[in-house]
Amino acid sequence: MQHTNRSANAHEEIHQEHLPLGFLVFLLSESIVFVTFFVTYAILRLKSPHWFPEGVTGLDVPRAAINTTILIFSSIVVHFAEGALKKRKIITFRWLWLSTAVLGIIFLIGQTIEWKDMPFGLNAGPVGSTFYLLTGFHGLHVITGVILLLVMYARSLAPGNYDRGHSGVSAASLFWHFVDIIWIILFLLLYIW
Repeated sequence: MQHTNRSANAHEEIHQEHLPLGFLVFLLSESIVFVTFFVTYAILRLKSPHWFPEGVTGLDVPRAAINTTILIFSSIVVHFAEGALKKRKIITFRWLWLSTAVLGIIFLIGQTIEWKDMPFGLNAGPVGSTFYLLTGFHGLHVITGVILLLVMYARSLAPGNYDRGHSGVSAASLFWHFVDIIWIILFLLLYIW
């Protein structure tokens, strides 16, 4: 029995050691996909003399700026949540962590409203296909991030669950920062350029 416990602990330690590296490799692969989309967007935009459909002069920058602010603020909140957990302030962690998930949901609602009010559809040529692909793919990552945040929050409700470490929380936090950085690039590319 003691040998089994030692074996399980050794397996868990190996898992904990490789989790950060594996997660960084995952984020690198996701970065490559996004960079490919960014370059494709830039090439199409540069080759199209009339980017937007007739009658459309641009995107709703103020609305997108509000959404961007929400996402940046959520990244600050998740940073403080992780800091609270490291200081073993579990109640503060829970409130901040859950607040991050709520801000992510608010961002998604804002994106949904923007899609509903968009003056062009997916069939509006390169602008339609690239806009919906980029924002939709990012939205999928935000949904994934919110799910990760909620799972880590639920795990925090088990007494002592994060006493031995919290690499899952660190990974979810890193993923959330990644999602925010990608959105800032998208905001500059889609709305400001």
